[in-house]
Amino acid sequence: MSHPLMFSETDPFLARVRDIALTFPEADEKVSHGRPAFFTQKVFCYFGGSERLDDGWLAHDAAIVVRPDPDDAPALRQDLRFWVPMYLGPSGWLGIDLDDATDWAEITELVDASYRVTAPRRLVRELDARRSASRPPVHPSGGP
Repeated sequence: MSHPLMFSETDPFLARVRDIALTFPEADEKVSHGRPAFFTQKVFCYFGGSERLDDGWLAHDAAIVVRPDPDDAPALRQDLRFWVPMYLGPSGWLGIDLDDATDWAEITELVDASYRVTAPRRLVRELDARRSASRPPVHPSGGP
């Protein structure tokens, strides 16, 4: 039995997340459990998720669910903006809601970290090479 779709193709937050996630080497999108999932060989970002509560669950339809860098995870777990998603939480995944005040640079960093944790090493090397190639060279004198 397939899951019902739990997102709208016209959601502007989904469009922003797509713009970020699909820039990574060999990134693609599929629908998994009714939600958009961005992946290479493994998923690195979900759009939307759910949080288990004592009396049921709470849907976070405008959110991302990512697997943070293990060094950053303890601090992120202390940040009240983050929540532990059902099913994925025990594996280290965290969710954060998206709204009109979202810091998209932070979201990009979170997706980047999740990609680095889940993607094959060769794709992480390709990502680093792309980023190195796109930066202007730095001269020892500090000038152009």
